[in-house]
Amino acid sequence: MTKWPKSMTALGAGGAAMAVLVASAGAANPLGPNPALCANGSEPSVLVKVTGLKHRNGTIRVRAFTGNPNTYFNKKHTYRRLQYVLPSNGPVEVCVPLGAPGVYAIDVRHDANANEDTDKSDGIGASGNPKFSLFNVIFGRRPPAQQVQVNVGNGTSVVPVTVRYL
Repeated sequence: MTKWPKSMTALGAGGAAMAVLVASAGAANPLGPNPALCANGSEPSVLVKVTGLKHRNGTIRVRAFTGNPNTYFNKKHTYRRLQYVLPSNGPVEVCVPLGAPGVYAIDVRHDANANEDTDKSDGIGASGNPKFSLFNVIFGRRPPAQQVQVNVGNGTSVVPVTVRYL
């Protein structure tokens, strides 16, 4: 079991964990509850490298899903959930500790106005960078599981995700 810092709030639904922390402006280090974990690759984790952001307003949310591919991207089945204020510059990378090797799917949402609602101004992306839009998400259409799955071993897997907007 991963030991979470006291600054994090654990959510009961689906064993998800959420962190809302303010990242320092121009942070060169990955965001996450334990960024060093991704640097040393000592435990199963993913380093999500986010590109395609239109601007640096709002928050970035990264979720990890595992188990039945039919439940990928369903918030009730979130395995890990991390959310941060976007750094004003520099790379946007999020280190997500997973606790165990396995097959995962990752999604990213840029909540452009930080209101925690899905708006037309928000951007989304997923592991494997499938071609889907916010409209697909709103209407419950999800990318094929085999396109978004990431095999994670005992170390750190790098997962590039390009955020797309309407």
